[in-house]
Amino acid sequence: MKKNNLFFILTLIFAACNNDDDKLKTFKGKLVKKGICMNYVIEVKDSDFPQDMLEKKWTDDSSDKKYEKVFRLHSICDFPDSIKENDSFDFIIDNDIKDQLCAVCYAYTPTPEKSVSITVLE
Repeated sequence: MKKNNLFFILTLIFAACNNDDDKLKTFKGKLVKKGICMNYVIEVKDSDFPQDMLEKKWTDDSSDKKYEKVFRLHSICDFPDSIKENDSFDFIIDNDIKDQLCAVCYAYTPTPEKSVSITVLE
């Protein structure tokens, strides 16, 4: 009976770890557009980033500039101020629901439709 319990516990742990593979993986990003009111666009530099989370091609209507493999920043409240436009950084996907309690204006800047919540690794 003890062997069955141990097997069950190890199976649960293994399953839990495998479900978070993309969340624990580190990716390289570049802030390609730092728009007004935290309307930020991030370009992904890794080919193994989940493709369904990206706009494979996106054109900024305000500048007609074309981008590939980008998303709109969803986690605006905890994105570091130290990252400037064209800076590269490492991040993990962090799509856990969390309160976004910070003051942000609602001025419009064109951004991709798809958004991702991330945690920047310092």
